[in-house]
Amino acid sequence: MDIKALKSKLLWQMTGEEFLFLQQNGGEQPERQPYVVAPSKKHVYGIRGIAELFGCSIPTANRIKQSGKIDRAITQIGRKIIVDAELALELAGRKTGGRKVGFRDGK
Repeated sequence: MDIKALKSKLLWQMTGEEFLFLQQNGGEQPERQPYVVAPSKKHVYGIRGIAELFGCSIPTANRIKQSGKIDRAITQIGRKIIVDAELALELAGRKTGGRKVGFRDGK
């Protein structure tokens, strides 16, 4: 049996004998490239998701959202809130304001 002819033949047109012969003697398999899975972004949904992400209460999570600190991590479509968890944690970790320490308050 000719392997090239069998490879060009449709599977449903092969006899059982031809199929088994092709399986045993088909030999060359195309080399598969290993695929790299990109790390998927972790998302949380809604105010409850923000509360779980930061480990706080729902009213506090609402205040965090309303403060605008994590706005770049939030996508809101209507009432649905989707938050990129990694970006939100990064943005919340940055200190932008707060109390300024004077000369007498600390060194």
